[in-house]
This record gives sequence, C-alpha cells and structure tokens, in this order.
Amino acid sequence: MTGLSRRQFICSGICFFAEASSANAFDFSIFQAGPLGFGPSDITGKIARNDAPKTLWKWKREAFSYSPLGGENVRCEICPNRCVLAHGDRSVCRSKVNHHGVLYTLTYGNPCAVHVDPVEKKPLFHFRPGSLAFSIASAGCNFRCLNCQNWEISQTRPHQVRQFELFPDSVVSEAQKSRAVGIAYTYSEPTAFFEYMLDTARAARKKQIANLYISNGYINEGPLTELIRVLDAANINLKAFSDGIYRKLIGGRLAPVLETLKHLNRKKIHLEITNLVVPGYTDDPEMVKRMCGWIVDHLGPDHPLHFSRFHPMYKLDRLAATPVDTLDRFRFLAMAEGIRYVYIGNVPGHEGSHTFCHSCKKKIIHRDGFMVRDMHLKNGACQFCGARIPGVFPA
Repeated sequence: MTGLSRRQFICSGICFFAEASSANAFDFSIFQAGPLGFGPSDITGKIARNDAPKTLWKWKREAFSYSPLGGENVRCEICPNRCVLAHGDRSVCRSKVNHHGVLYTLTYGNPCAVHVDPVEKKPLFHFRPGSLAFSIASAGCNFRCLNCQNWEISQTRPHQVRQFELFPDSVVSEAQKSRAVGIAYTYSEPTAFFEYMLDTARAARKKQIANLYISNGYINEGPLTELIRVLDAANINLKAFSDGIYRKLIGGRLAPVLETLKHLNRKKIHLEITNLVVPGYTDDPEMVKRMCGWIVDHLGPDHPLHFSRFHPMYKLDRLAATPVDTLDRFRFLAMAEGIRYVYIGNVPGHEGSHTFCHSCKKKIIHRDGFMVRDMHLKNGACQFCGARIPGVFPA
C-alpha cells in the first residue's frame, strides 16, 4: 500500500469510493421491460462489446474457469450468466475481459473497499459472535439489483473506483494485525472477484484465519466446490422466493441460488440467510411462507434467517422503508414454519437482534447494534438449559 500509513488504511475512510470518471459507469441498456413490468429482466448475455482495455494492468490474472469456443471466443464458467465473449468484450459482472482468447479478471489484488467490521455486520450471528472480520471487496457484480446499497462499487468497472494494492498474502497479514478471526468477502459480490477471493482464502486457511463468503449465491457448482475447500461460513442473500421477482428486481434467476444453498448445506458450511424485505416486491406473506417452508424442508430448521429492513436506495429511492410491523409479522411467520433462529436487521434496538434459546426461550446473546454486550453460552450450549445452539461459538 503506497502512500498510506496503516492507521490511515485501517481506521480512516479505508476505502471509499471515487466517483465514476466515465459516462459509461452504469450501463442503462440492461433496464428494459421484464416479465413483471419495468426492471432489468434476465441480464444473461448483457455483456459490454469492445469494452476491454487495450492494455491489461498489473491487477489481472487468468480466470479460474472458462471454456474456449473456437477462434478467440470464450465462455466464462464462474456464474450462471456464462458470458460468451469475443476478443475485447467485457463480462456482465464488469470484472472479466477476453484478451485474444484468454479470459482475465481485472480484480486481483486491487480492492476498492477494505474495513474491519464486527462479524455481526455481515450478518453472521452464529459464527464467533463478538469477533471481528477483515472485510474486502473489489468492483463489480453479476446482478443488477434495483435496490443495491453499494451500487457505487458493484455497478461499475474496476478502473472507475479508487483502489488499494493488496495481494492475498497482504490481506492475510493485515487481517492478523487487526486481530480479526476471519476475512469476509463482502460489500459488492465476491463471485465477481472469485480468483482474488480464492487465492486469499487459500492463504488465510494456512494461517488458521476463517473465510466468510457474503454473497448473492449466484455461482456455478464447480467454482463453489473449490471455494468450499477453504470456506468456513457463508451468508447468502436469498433476495426473493419467486423467479419472476428475481428477474424484475435483480436481473438473475432463483434456481441457481437455491442450488448454492443446498450445496453449502450438504458440505456442512456454517450457513446463514438474509432476505431483504422490499415493499411491493418481496413483502408478500405467502411468498415468504413458501420460502421458509423450502428452507426447513431442504436445509433444516437451524440456519439463522435474517429479515432485513429496506431503506430507499439507488433506483428504488421512491419507495418507503419497510414497515417494522411487516418484519415482525415475517419473523413470527418464519418461526411458526419451524425456523428456530430468526432475526430482524436494520432496525436498531429491535428484540429481533438478540438470540433466544430455541429450547428454553431465554435470551442467550444480547446485542446492541452490531456489538455483543452479553452472552450466556458455554461450549456452544445454552447456560440456562443446556440445549446445543447451532453455530460456531467460542469455547
């Protein structure tokens, strides 16, 4: 990191985002009539033709998984978008380019966001509560969420944001200095910087630092299987339980996300799920009931579910925030469907931010915002009744 003291790097703005320097910072062409009205529809194939830089910079690496298609055409195999690119084309996620028949990532060792967060902010409530996560992100995303809260970095190209040079070994070193228990790949979409994430995760595993995948879950099974080898925990944002709403609100599809959830569950990765409740899009009680039933049937009752409050943001800034009583109703609905640990996010001071034992119903973790103030656990069990609490907890 050139020109920054460690104190400046860790404590003072740590990254924040430069304004895009180009009129092409956001590609409005993908916003067209979807199956349920205005929205991004399915963004598969919405690549940027002839948008690759003529000269590739030092923060490049050959992509982890792609297929040659003859001539200089290639197909990226990282996520279900499976972008088919000719020489000079840029992928949907904006982070990969085809340079003379070789697919490169341009997000390797150049994070645009770096911070030290409470692990609860991810949110991970049942993984080492009260600990710190060293959090990184690079530019780009394979979705086009109308409500994106980090659109300044997710909906732009790597060269259009302020960056830091931080290669995998340096990430691990900074995580150790910060006393973080894990490295969180977060903020934007880590699948878009898969190669950087994977190499960092491998280096972290050697130093017994946990790896936390905070993702939309839109990833193919092959890359996910490789990541799982060095993965400790994940929070997957299950954005809706309707393929139509996925296409309208997000630009993607539901089925691949469900497959990711099932795969993480089969491999026994610590898994939590977030559902952002967006008024008019994802606040249908019947859809939420179906979602909770699917979670119990396919994943079991013990994966924490976080209902998160929407605030007016990005292209949905005209909407009102989610009513808190809607979140309350969904929390009780989810528990009635059999999910044992259901939380409410983005509502400071709400009862739904605490952890209650599923057996004796007593409060076992008291949170104040993202900070843990009190914990009644011993060796992963409730101190009041002895019930085992699902998760990863300090001894």
